[in-house]
Amino acid sequence: MRIALPHTLGKDELRRRLKERSGELAELIPGGNAEVEIAWPGEDRMDLSIGAMGKTVSGHIELADAEIVFEIGLPAALAFAEPLVRGAVEAKTRKLLA
Repeated sequence: MRIALPHTLGKDELRRRLKERSGELAELIPGGNAEVEIAWPGEDRMDLSIGAMGKTVSGHIELADAEIVFEIGLPAALAFAEPLVRGAVEAKTRKLLA
């Protein structure tokens, strides 16, 4: 699942806010009780391992000058949850970056 959201912060400010508020990323996952592990393999990429609903999925966030892109690998068993996850990520990311 790919979710691209525009922003006007610039990459440096976007990176700063993500690093500062990375502890809040678990709140992006619907249903609560999510566990999120974060790694920064590069300046403009944050890797994620997300444990929720008895499943673990991986993904990453790419930072660009005018957008932030989430790539989340939902397994087929969770395909039904894609609209819910998409809506929550979009709404909560806007709030997180405000």
